[in-house]
Order: sequence, then C-alpha cells, then structure tokens
Amino acid sequence: MGNQAIYRPHIDGLRAIAVSLVVLFHAYPSAFPGGFIGVDIFFVISGYLITGIIARDVRAGHFDLVGFYARRARRIFPALLIVLAATLVVGYRWMLPDAYRQLGIDAVASAAFSANIALMLQSGYFDVESAKKPLLHLWSLGIEEQFYLFWPLALMLSARLGANLFRASLLLGLASFALNLALTGPHPIAAFYLPVTRAFELFAGAVLALGWREAPEGKWHDFRALAGAALIGLSVALFDNTVPFPGWRAVLPVVGTMLMLSAPGAWGCRYILSSRPMVGIGLISYPHYLWHWPLLVYFAMIKTSSLTEIERGLIIGLSLLMAWATHRLIELPIRFGRGRPLKTRGLVAGMVAIAAAGIIVVRSDGFDGRLPPQVRAIASIRTNGSGWRVGECLLDLSQKTDYAETCVDHGKRPMVFLWGDSTAGALLPGLRRAQETREFGIAQFTASSCVPDLDGPPNCRENNARVLEIAAKMDPEVVLLHAYWGLNFDGVAGIVAALKQRTHARIVVLGPVPVWRRGLPQEIILHYLQHQELIPERSNIGVSLNWQDAPMRAKLEQLGAEFISAWDALCDHRGCLTRIGPTAADLTSSDTVHLTDRASILLMATVIDKVLLAP
Repeated sequence: MGNQAIYRPHIDGLRAIAVSLVVLFHAYPSAFPGGFIGVDIFFVISGYLITGIIARDVRAGHFDLVGFYARRARRIFPALLIVLAATLVVGYRWMLPDAYRQLGIDAVASAAFSANIALMLQSGYFDVESAKKPLLHLWSLGIEEQFYLFWPLALMLSARLGANLFRASLLLGLASFALNLALTGPHPIAAFYLPVTRAFELFAGAVLALGWREAPEGKWHDFRALAGAALIGLSVALFDNTVPFPGWRAVLPVVGTMLMLSAPGAWGCRYILSSRPMVGIGLISYPHYLWHWPLLVYFAMIKTSSLTEIERGLIIGLSLLMAWATHRLIELPIRFGRGRPLKTRGLVAGMVAIAAAGIIVVRSDGFDGRLPPQVRAIASIRTNGSGWRVGECLLDLSQKTDYAETCVDHGKRPMVFLWGDSTAGALLPGLRRAQETREFGIAQFTASSCVPDLDGPPNCRENNARVLEIAAKMDPEVVLLHAYWGLNFDGVAGIVAALKQRTHARIVVLGPVPVWRRGLPQEIILHYLQHQELIPERSNIGVSLNWQDAPMRAKLEQLGAEFISAWDALCDHRGCLTRIGPTAADLTSSDTVHLTDRASILLMATVIDKVLLAP
C-alpha cells in the first residue's frame, strides 16, 4: 500500500466535482438530472481515505480506536451542529406544526447517526413533500457515519485474526453489491437508504486504498483519469430520478471515481482538479453540502412565488459563503489547536443537546401552540387517504403489484374505470358520494406516482400495461383518466390510442387540479404569519398557472377522447378555492396536489354528469 498520509490535492478537486453535482441537481434538477451521483463519488472518496488511514495504523500496531472516533467527531460535528441548530430555529418560524415535528424527528435521527434509516421509514404513498424536508440530504451522512462506526472495528478484528485486509474488503464489497442488486428492483427505497446496500461504494474506495500501489506518475494515468471522467460524465447525462438506483448503474460513478483517485499524475488531476479554485471548493465541500439544501428549502418556503433560476444561483452563492465562514471560523479552530479532548467532549454534549431539542419539538407536537386553534387545525391537515383504498386499489408499486378483487363493483353498470396516480385515488370519495344519487359502478386501478403512460418508468410502465389488459377484458362504458400530469403529458395520448383500439369505452380525461406550490396548509400558515388573518376562500397566491388545459384538450380531442377541466370547477377569476367553509375539514387540498374529501365531493358533483353523459 502506498503512503496514504501524502496530501493529494486532486482529491479535494474531486470533492469539488461531487458537491457541485449534488448542489446543481438540487437547484436545477432538469438541467442536471444525474447530479445525485455526486453522493456516490463522496462515498468512494471516504472509503479510500478512511481505510488508508486506519489500515496504516492497524498494520503498524498503534491504531487508537477512541482517538479515531474523536477525530471523526471533530471533523463531522462542528458544521453539523451549526446547521442542525439553525435549521431548527428557522423551522420554528416558518414551518407547519406537523412538518416541524417531523423536522424534530429528523434532527434526532441526524444526531444519532441514523438519518438514512429515519428517511427510509418515512417514505411512502404520500411522501410528496420530501422536497420540503430541510434535513433530507443528511441521509448520505448517516451512511458514512455508520461506516465509520463499523469499519475500524472490522479492520482491527481482521488484523488480529491474520486475515488479508484487501480480501476482506473485497468480499464485503461484493456481498454489499449483490444485496444492492437483489433489493433495488423489489425494494428500491430500502436499497437506496440502507447502509448494507450502499456500503459497496465505500468498500470500493477501501479496496483501492488496500490493493493499489500508488505511483505519482505513469503512462496510464492520463488514460485512467480520462476514462474515469467519462464514466462520471455519462452517469450525470444518462441518469435521472426515475431510474432504479443504485443497482448496477452505480458501478459507473463508482468505477469512474476509483480511476480518477488512482491517477494523481494525470494532466487533468494535476492542473484542473488540483487548481486553487477546485481545491478551495473541495476544502469547504462538507459545510457547502450541509448548508445548500436547508437554504433552498427555506427560501422556497418563504417566497410567495417559485424561485427563479437567478435566485437559485444566488442561494448557491450564499451557501458557498456560509460554507467558507463555517470552515474558517468553526471547523478549523475546533479540529486543530489546543484542548482537543475538551473540544471533543463539548461537541458530543452539543450533539446530545440537539437530540434533546429535537425530542422537545416532537413531544410538543411541533409547538403547535404558536398558532390559534382555528389555524392550527387547518394547518394540521394530513394526507391520509383513508377513503382511497390504499394498498388495495391505490398501490405503492415498490411494495405490491396486484390489485384486490374489491377494486371493481361487479354487476353494476355503467362502469366508470378510474385509472391514474394517487390524485386519481383522491377522486374516489367524490365518486362514492355520486353513487348515492346515480346508478353506476366504479373500477379503481391507481398507483402512487404513476401517470397513465405506456412509456414511463419501468415499474409504472409494467403496471400500466397490466391495467390496460384489465380494461380491455372488462370493456367498461367509461374510462376516467386523471393524474398529476406535470410538465409532460404526452404519454397519455398513447394510453388513449390503446384504449380506443382495445375497448369500446368513452375516454374521459380529467385535467389537472390546482397545484399549491408549497402545499395549501403551508400557504395558510404563511398567510396567517404575514397578515394575522385566515386565508380568503379563493386565492391566486402560491397556486400554479392553468397552462395545461388548452394543449391537453387540443391533443386529446383529436384522438377521440373527451377533456373535462378540473380547474374550471375549482377556480375562477378570483382565484382557486382554498376552503369550502371555516373549519379544517373544509380545506380543499391536504398538500400540494391531493384533494380533500370535501373537495373531491365538490369536484365530482360538478363533473359526474359529464363523465356519465352518453355520447
């Protein structure tokens, strides 16, 4: 093994690439759809550096486990403590009680090195608010911290048993990679967050540190660095958040990072990655990573309209400035200098205090006493989907792919075949109420986050193909398509054409419901905090523009489908309905896009006759 104590500036440059990719992905997801692989680069670097340090001392017989943990605490805790404390303080001012309570849980988990586990357990049908969790990004730190706890002990034990450290790392890495391959398809959330399925990326760095005899120069350095950069670039260009990950795809950024780490003598590593700007960003990459996401979340939460590209760029600049200040004024003084044992104890005490503060936030229900009872009740509305037949006819495809027999009202005609995502599931309470005064049956085949589209993500594509076959066999009188259509609704045209070919049904497409950018409950609390009054019954603040109806109508009616505007039923020139009365139960939306039962009943009462109208 080479001398890992030698400082390699190109590693800091590689850190700069990693953090920049993640930050740009979060700030401009459509422009940098694969930027999330920056985290994988971080994992490989961490495994490489930490293993090199530990293995050198273990082989020399003077590895100090307590000292190692103390150094890790002085490296990780200072910036993390500041960011966690600031996030809790700002959240008290601007977050809904329920969201603030969840922030408290996330803060406790982050202080306990288990943010990834907490976020994995939170994921589910209605986790559409993930982009509003200020500590969402700390899942990766949780995996690294768990690696730091386990790996030194494993290396010490392997050395005492006389095991080959390289082989041990390789076997553990291969086992982790195999488990990742096995779980990514059937259990993608677990595969993404569990340390045992992401550890192979850190072990890849460990294998490099233990098995590669480093040379400062060599004729193959340029080739390896270029190949590594190409693999990383391909990952950024080809991947997005719809592809199953990590799975086999993680091999590209992992191998790319290994190749670049092994080529310090390459021209690009010596003159680009080792340049002062790149090294400078790399040195503050950790606090930059910690700060950027809470800043993006909170600025988006406070601003009444969507963040512009310029504003997002300014936020990134602010994050860099705060990262520099954190590094110079907090990290460096604590990591180095005198009194390190006292500093370490203080950092541990500070982390305990953060955990205690998080527990207080949780036990106080997010300090819901900040709001008057009426606003508190409205702001506490949750998307529970109790009437949507979750798990039976509204599926989470990562957990289940078979619909229940009860999804069809057998023997009732005409049959309305409801097909879409969870926003279509939210129509069911309104359809059930309409059945009380009209004779028709309902067949519900909905899947969370799956727009009716034959060319969508693999799991949705497979499910939609199954639903199409069910529709063809059932041949209902009406197929009602509805979803959170987003920016691209071209795929529904393929569904309409297939239904026209395979059934005799009338195809009715219900256009998008109003989208509350921050979620309607959040709009209510912000309005109250700013004006000390309840939000008007109709509002244009924070709601999306109705740009989709016209192009959807034109596209779908050409194909023989009928288009009904949900917007026209819920909005007018004064704005979109926020509530149908003064109480919490009268709210029209429980989050960003899901209608409440009252709004579902109102919408279906308005459009059901059009849905059932004979051609």
